[in-house]
Amino acid sequence: MNAQPQQPTITPKLQQPKFGFNEYAERLNGRAAMIGFSIMVIIEYVTNQGMLAWLGLK
Repeated sequence: MNAQPQQPTITPKLQQPKFGFNEYAERLNGRAAMIGFSIMVIIEYVTNQGMLAWLGLK
C-alpha cells in the first residue's frame, strides 16, 4: 500500500476583515479621499476662496 497524503482539491475562501490594513479598507479610504478632494475643489471654485481663507489663516 502506498500511503501518500492527498493534496486538497479546493482552496477555502476566507473573508478578509473589514478593518485594519487590507485591500478593502485601502480602497474605501482612497474613494473617500477622492470625494473629499473633489468637494473641496468645487467649494473653492464656487466661493472664490481658498481653504486657508476658510480656516481664517489668510
